[in-house]
Amino acid sequence: MDDIIRNSITETKQGFEDSFQSEAFYNTQTQDKEHLDLILGLLKIHSNMKILDLGTGTGYLAFPLAGETPAAEVTGLDIVEDTLCRNRLKAEQEGMHNLKFVSYNGMAFPFPDAFFDLVVSRYALHHFPDISYTIREISRVLKTGGKFFVSDPAPNEVDTERFVDAYMQMKKDGHIQFYTKNEWVELGKSAGLFYTDGLETNIRFPKKKATALNYEELVRHFDSDIIKSYNLEMVADEIWITEKVNNLLFEKFPAEGLSQ
Repeated sequence: MDDIIRNSITETKQGFEDSFQSEAFYNTQTQDKEHLDLILGLLKIHSNMKILDLGTGTGYLAFPLAGETPAAEVTGLDIVEDTLCRNRLKAEQEGMHNLKFVSYNGMAFPFPDAFFDLVVSRYALHHFPDISYTIREISRVLKTGGKFFVSDPAPNEVDTERFVDAYMQMKKDGHIQFYTKNEWVELGKSAGLFYTDGLETNIRFPKKKATALNYEELVRHFDSDIIKSYNLEMVADEIWITEKVNNLLFEKFPAEGLSQ
């Protein structure tokens, strides 16, 4: 692991440990019951599945996955050790014996090949410093015929200059970049994961002005049409933005599928 990747992972870890401590505001940014229900309906979980929730955070997706299908085994994987300790306590208190949380170094997954039936990740992969490596790791731990589901914001069609990434990077929590649907499809293909289904949703969420000290200077560097396309709005001590979200489902095909 080189120093750039190590430093990025360290920054992400600290940023999210801090965010998860201020639970109320983080929940305002990310929680959306309608979106959660949509994901659960799309995944079609059944008994005896082994599921990995990558970048699980507070277990926002892992807990309902484990709760709705007690015969499935759900593992939440993340770098945020303090948060995972709280998750473990919550799972124990709620008697969720089919749910566990595992910490790792942010790169190599601590699981054998072909171990999971499903890997899911919601609002996390834009923080991963070597996305091609991570996609290969997802493919490695998936069984042939296994599924990979990613839900992550994306630059909109107007934003050819990637304003949204510069905006997100104002908060020092390790944001790398958002990916378009086509970029996800190509990343998947390179690791034997092939797009099968998906849909687009939106998220509108706030950023504290205190974490966006260069906001006025930033917006001056981008075309006004790009800024307008995100429906940016200042409300009290917050900046609100609307981003589109890719919700994409992939399947792992046999090795010969790589030629498709």
